[in-house]
Amino acid sequence: MFKERNIQKWSILVLFILVAIGVIGTPLSQAQYWEALPPYNLLWPLWSPVLSPVATTGMPVPVPLVSSLDNTTILPVQPALVWDPAQMYPWLMYNIPSGFGGGLAYFDAFYGLNPFPPPYLLDTAGAPLPIGLPVGFDALPPTDIAAFAPYVLFGNFFFADQYDVDIASLLTAANIWGFPPSGLPLF
Repeated sequence: MFKERNIQKWSILVLFILVAIGVIGTPLSQAQYWEALPPYNLLWPLWSPVLSPVATTGMPVPVPLVSSLDNTTILPVQPALVWDPAQMYPWLMYNIPSGFGGGLAYFDAFYGLNPFPPPYLLDTAGAPLPIGLPVGFDALPPTDIAAFAPYVLFGNFFFADQYDVDIASLLTAANIWGFPPSGLPLF
């Protein structure tokens, strides 16, 4: 009888610990794929090793290459991706060469290459108008490379032609998703 009580107590204690670990650990184990960047709340892909490298803090936490995104941001690599979840595809972001006025441009599948930000992200006075993000935006899945690769290729060709930029200096979809070189087409 005494042994059975101790076994029951230990079983309950072990069960309690496992449940506590599960409850506490669940939010920590959920992947964060996107981070909202001020001032517009556009989402930056944490799942892209080239756009969000792992921090040197010892923790395997990806950090966006930029801390905010506006028309004066200079991207260290291009294209970058940002996403308004109300849009079907993320935008490709490019640095406009200084000879063409500088700033940022975004490539949209429907409207082509345009200066950033788009008009709907500005209020009537021209100040940033942050988008409202859905609950759980950070856990929205990464962009599907199969569907997005031709878009990156097309955007890169369009940007390179428009601004006389060497297309080889631009990231491919494979670079953005972190795939090693494999002799695949430039997408």
